[in-house]
Amino acid sequence: MLKNVAAVLLDGVHPFELGVVCEVFGIDRSDDGLPTYDFAVASAEGPTLSTHAGFSLTTEHGLERLESADLIALPAGHSYVSRSYPTELLDALHRATDRGARVLSVCSGVFVLGAAGLLDGRRCAVHWHHAEELTRQYPKAIVEPDVLYVDEDPVITSAGTAAGIDACLHIVRKEQGPEVANAIARRMVVPPHRDGGQAQYIERPLPRSTCDTVGEVLVWMERHLDREVTVEQLAARAHMSPRTFARRFQQETGTTPYRWILRQRVLLAQELLEASDETMDAIAGRTGFGTAAALRHQFVRSLGTTPQAYRRTFRGPRAA
Repeated sequence: MLKNVAAVLLDGVHPFELGVVCEVFGIDRSDDGLPTYDFAVASAEGPTLSTHAGFSLTTEHGLERLESADLIALPAGHSYVSRSYPTELLDALHRATDRGARVLSVCSGVFVLGAAGLLDGRRCAVHWHHAEELTRQYPKAIVEPDVLYVDEDPVITSAGTAAGIDACLHIVRKEQGPEVANAIARRMVVPPHRDGGQAQYIERPLPRSTCDTVGEVLVWMERHLDREVTVEQLAARAHMSPRTFARRFQQETGTTPYRWILRQRVLLAQELLEASDETMDAIAGRTGFGTAAALRHQFVRSLGTTPQAYRRTFRGPRAA
């Protein structure tokens, strides 16, 4: 049973991500009949720590506080992507998992777990902005950049900022049941579970400018996403054989024509859902999906959420 929780701080800790952990595990809600946790904040680098927000934090606990924790949380921090970490902290995390405790990272706190070797061979989540760097630094980690959190017990990792709330509530739900998690979520005025994943928040890529031989075809495809086209038709437009066109397309875009146009259609659908009041059928027609059902199917496959839920997220419930 989850009873003892410690959040570990390093210099440059982000107050919001720390606050998420404190809000879920550090508040006494026993008056509401909810469980309480023996919660503490511990420092890995001295009693006083700076934050990226311009103020300092002090705590009376050091790394010795981790030895009794059932859950150790690692909030994000400034420059966590590129800094080194105290050996004493990395050793303490190993001892914790060896005795059956869990470790939780929020956003860039995952780099601490990577430095400790706790991501090797495990699926993990991180803010999409850091996914490539995490993969580069820790190639044995299985980075999933499009999810809100990953539970690879005893290692739980979450993506950026508010995804830490999702991961914390997931742990509560797993340990104390959905009723407790839902009650805490209501007190926090947040959904107990969010649909979809990180993919719906990822910044949209700009069109590639290095496509020498298929660049003009890409521009044409972007302007005619509502049309059904074949590789043979695209190859004719590029004055190539279908086989040569498919090979060049893969070389210059890193994907196939089908997958490329599918991604562009989803991107256009996202834009229309955010910026217009068009119906799902109208959006399906403009994006080349044909029907609202086909739009929904491909949207869920690509982003992990429905078009209606996406519109609510980015425009509010009245728009949906």
